[in-house]
Amino acid sequence: MPLICVLPAGGEAEIDLFKIPSFQNCFITSGNEDIKRRCTMHVKEVLTAVIERFKDGSIPEAIALSTFPPANIPAKKWSLLNRTIMFINGSHDARGIKQWNAVNRKVKKGSKAIHILAPWMKKENDEEGNETETLRGFMAVPVFRVEDTEGDPLDYEQIAVSDLPLISKASEWGISVKAIPGDYRVYGYYSPKREEIAIASKDEVVFFHELAHAAHARIKGGLKSGQHWAQEIVAELSAVTLCKLIGKNSIYFGHSYRYIEEYARTAHLTALQGCLAVMADVEKVLNLITGGDNVFTHDQKELIPAL
Repeated sequence: MPLICVLPAGGEAEIDLFKIPSFQNCFITSGNEDIKRRCTMHVKEVLTAVIERFKDGSIPEAIALSTFPPANIPAKKWSLLNRTIMFINGSHDARGIKQWNAVNRKVKKGSKAIHILAPWMKKENDEEGNETETLRGFMAVPVFRVEDTEGDPLDYEQIAVSDLPLISKASEWGISVKAIPGDYRVYGYYSPKREEIAIASKDEVVFFHELAHAAHARIKGGLKSGQHWAQEIVAELSAVTLCKLIGKNSIYFGHSYRYIEEYARTAHLTALQGCLAVMADVEKVLNLITGGDNVFTHDQKELIPAL
């Protein structure tokens, strides 16, 4: 039984995969027959990579970060599984060759594709002559990471991360900082396991928020999983204070107050109470980042209404 193979260029061709060594033992289904589970080499590699992430305990982070809202890129339409596959391969943007060519980018010589999974749906007519679609199997679709391409800059690549204030602190801690696509509902993240900060905004407060998370993790010996209210308030209050210290204004200062207020509410606190509850950690975070003995040169409470 032939299966549909999606070619790198984005076209489709019906090919007898059993005649191709690298596609032998495909996972297939046939009519009312029992499911025959036989995976291709590439499908096995994809699934094995995901399983290995479960074994080493990093799959929760991979899945969480894969839900980062993508911008207007092909991966926006992908399943969570395929975005997770892309993320564990170290990228936030992967596309087929034709898709890269459409934005004037070429795949670098010698680059290897990663593979995502796509269902093969076949149209059939039932006994009454009605057309239906039936899942007949899965196929491994080759795509290339943005890191393996070159050419015209993409919109999100125009964030000059090297010019960010305090970028040297991230470098000192061995943290990589990169720009990623986003749809401007979520602006960035810090990944302790990958020692990576990713930002989708040029505003310094976004980078400072993630840098504060990194500092907080070093002070506490790690962070609690998920978005814990205290950790988020520490990061946001530290970020706003760093902007004040270096003389930067942010268009997000109003958002910062609402952000703190929302997380404080989850702990049944007001924004003011939430800030006061974490002030000691905020001071430690700011001292670690700036190297100062005491960054609070005036009444701590004065910082809070400035949000």
